[in-house]
Amino acid sequence: MIPERIDESGTLEIKEEPSLTYKMHTEKEKIAGSAEGLEAVKQAVYKLLQTERYEYPVYSGDYGVELKDLYGQPMSYVCPELERRITEALLWDGRIERVEGFIFDTAKKGIVEVSFTVVTVFGELRWKKEVTV
Repeated sequence: MIPERIDESGTLEIKEEPSLTYKMHTEKEKIAGSAEGLEAVKQAVYKLLQTERYEYPVYSGDYGVELKDLYGQPMSYVCPELERRITEALLWDGRIERVEGFIFDTAKKGIVEVSFTVVTVFGELRWKKEVTV
């Protein structure tokens, strides 16, 4: 988040806010402490990719990823769509610069395992997501 304000001279001032949030301990299903930097972005990626877009009214229509409608579609459609949709969902976060290096594993029937690199302002994250299709 980048707050803006105009100073006394009329110049637009943009100030970068810290990337600080509550720490999610997904394996223990609890929230305790705080996370910042790359760890905070890692949480954001997790949360964005776990949230089906348009499913929950608490989130704006820009938040999350659309995966449900991929079920039953041919792999020739699913793989490029997954790349586009995951990239679109993650670029919503201003700390993420790009998403690259997509690799698709379709060895398991009805499942696509996609792995990719998330390039952030704090460094890179390697990520995997399993999608039922």
